[in-house]
Amino acid sequence: MSKFIQDRRSLLKGGAATIAAAAATSADQLFNFAQAWAQTTQWKPEAGAKISLLRWKRFVEAEDQAFMAMIAAFTKATGVAVEVTNESYEDVQPKASVVANTGQGLDMVWGLYSLPHLLPTKCLDVTDVATYLGGKYGGWAPSADAYGKAGNKWIGIPVAATGGLVNYRISAMEKAGFKEFPKDTAGFLELCKALNKNGTPAGMALGHASGDANTWLHWALWTHGGNLVDENDKVVINSPETAKALEYVKALYDTFIPGTASWNDSSNNKAFVAGQLYCTVNGISVYVTASREAKAIAEDMNHAYMPIGPVGKPTELHLPFTMLTFNFTKFPQACKALTAFMLEADQFNPWVTGAQGYLSHFLGAYDNNPIWTSDPKRTPYRDVAKRTLTPAGKGKLGENAAAAIADFLVVDMFANYCTGREDVKGAIAFAERQAKRLYR
Repeated sequence: MSKFIQDRRSLLKGGAATIAAAAATSADQLFNFAQAWAQTTQWKPEAGAKISLLRWKRFVEAEDQAFMAMIAAFTKATGVAVEVTNESYEDVQPKASVVANTGQGLDMVWGLYSLPHLLPTKCLDVTDVATYLGGKYGGWAPSADAYGKAGNKWIGIPVAATGGLVNYRISAMEKAGFKEFPKDTAGFLELCKALNKNGTPAGMALGHASGDANTWLHWALWTHGGNLVDENDKVVINSPETAKALEYVKALYDTFIPGTASWNDSSNNKAFVAGQLYCTVNGISVYVTASREAKAIAEDMNHAYMPIGPVGKPTELHLPFTMLTFNFTKFPQACKALTAFMLEADQFNPWVTGAQGYLSHFLGAYDNNPIWTSDPKRTPYRDVAKRTLTPAGKGKLGENAAAAIADFLVVDMFANYCTGREDVKGAIAFAERQAKRLYR
């Protein structure tokens, strides 16, 4: 257990204010660690190294502040200047693809899902970084191998994940006749019907929301036994199980607050904190924002794992954020040093604390960070990297699966049916054609 956790265990039990204070590790303390680390690390940055890093836009302000404090300490300790730019979830992948094609403009990208697998021939081999971190910090979650490796080579480092779990208002659930959040899909549908009847509706994104729509709609497909491809990457989306998943999601959609077919990743956050939405699937950012801006809503909130359907086991998809380094960078050692530094305990623990549960971990040692137990409402998000499947489902996580989720193939299938653009057969046929183009 790191000194950070030991020193702050008692503080973290005190609520949001003390958590924020604990997360704000002093710049001097962080720099002192960074300076000592830089002197001993096996990755020695090249002379004059400068790194251009693209990451997703923040959803939790304290996470972004902790991230930039880490960057500042790394630069001060190593002399490596790091330029950080931010883009929305949806815009990171297209920008990374352009850079991969041109061979210039960025050194590193911290993106969503299986981004390295879209660009496997452009990624620097970071097996040495993964081996070092896994050996030091309790090993990687199984999903990290899938997200980070192509064959036996690590092409990216899964830095953290955010969970796509149910956020709900306790009072609305109880008024709907439920003492606890339903654990199965049948109960979940009945809850959503009752919430709608009471004027306290649910709502989940069916638009091109890279995080929110992909997470819950892949869950819906898998929990009914549907799959895009089988173990041999054969397209099998045209199945009775997929049809059942479509009918189930349509039944949910009919209870939703209006407008979910065009929602992006911030739409449900805003509606929930505004008191217009009472149940959704999201990261913990709704709770973090409500704790700051709408305390009555935060006190009335809780979180739950996704309900289980006919397959009889969890089938969740969560959001990994994997760091890739382009193999055409002029400063590979500096990039490897930064990646390793990000996941060292003295830096990573205060960063995760600052994120207040929005970022979870792929390395086993970080189960011990008290952010996960200081507030029981955060605890479900602790294990999302261990619980998650990958966008490939039963198949192999490679370029085809990465392209399928980047193109919103599964999302569009559900949206086409729910909004009436296609009937069940038409929605499935469209998805099947798209999938066969990718998996030919």
